[in-house]
Amino acid sequence: MSDLKAAFDQAMLDSKNLSERPDNATLLKLYALYKQGSAGDNLEKKPGFSDMVARAKWDAWSRLKGTSQDEAMQQYIDQIKELG
Repeated sequence: MSDLKAAFDQAMLDSKNLSERPDNATLLKLYALYKQGSAGDNLEKKPGFSDMVARAKWDAWSRLKGTSQDEAMQQYIDQIKELG
């Protein structure tokens, strides 16, 4: 396992123990960075208008299309450290 992957996994664990809950915009950013870092570009079907939360998550992840998984992992790690 690479050092980056290990740090990413640790940041994911650390995200569950933040001193305070981030605002919704930050949570969406973290979700998108996590998904891009762990799965790559969003290839899932876009949710319908009736599921606003799933659609917001899908949109946030899709905006990162083309971002490398390594870059997304590093941004996720940096964001968790900043919030920690």
